[in-house]
Amino acid sequence: MASRPAHLTTENAAVFQERNVVDVYHLRLPYPPEVYDILEGLIRDEPRSVLDVGTGTGEFARPLTGRADRVDAVDISAAMVAKGRTLPGGDHPRLRWVVAPIETAELRPPYSLITAGDSLHWMDWEVVFPRFGHVLTADGLVAIIQRDEPRPPWQESLMGLIRQYSTMRNYQPFDLIEELQRRGLFRASGRRETAAATTWQFVDDYVASFHSRSSLSQGRMPPADFAAFDSRLRELVAPYCKEGMIELQTIASVVWGVPQSGR
Repeated sequence: MASRPAHLTTENAAVFQERNVVDVYHLRLPYPPEVYDILEGLIRDEPRSVLDVGTGTGEFARPLTGRADRVDAVDISAAMVAKGRTLPGGDHPRLRWVVAPIETAELRPPYSLITAGDSLHWMDWEVVFPRFGHVLTADGLVAIIQRDEPRPPWQESLMGLIRQYSTMRNYQPFDLIEELQRRGLFRASGRRETAAATTWQFVDDYVASFHSRSSLSQGRMPPADFAAFDSRLRELVAPYCKEGMIELQTIASVVWGVPQSGR
């Protein structure tokens, strides 16, 4: 089987266990509310239980407690889970937090829906997808949610700035769904894309949100680069600000299907 994209290493994934990343993670743009309606519609089996893998601070797990009978939220990062517990819905009685890698976490199947968001690409696919098959109900589904931002006017200059200051020099773009299907680990059966959701964000928060990424975490950037990136990004978006805020949009795609054992 072909090797994984070069940047998907344990070392790069470990950044999400660092406090400086967790502290700014909430500044990422939110998923469009439509995502949660789509996910609820995919809970088609009994029991109405959800497993949210790579949950982070529970962006799916917390809202889904009101739409499912129980939710298990699993993440390797104790710092992310600790933060998630303090956020709205983080102490819901139907929500069980588990600090462990999903490859070995103690689960309580069966689940009628498994949700996976921005952290799925870091996992050991050849281990987790066969495991998903073992813990799903007969008609259960895996839903893969990907978040994107429609190109803002400053996109081209922004990408140049990221390339200059990124600490991840071996980044390789790839299509996650295509990669999983090529390896015989996932068979997609449906897809929906949300409408764009608009958010107004303070410029300082927008700039800080970039340091929630593995490639731009404050703890791994030289201090001079950290300061220069922030300064240049503020200058870049200044022409588009209104009273210290900028208008941003988010879309999300949900692809669902069944896990497979691989080739």
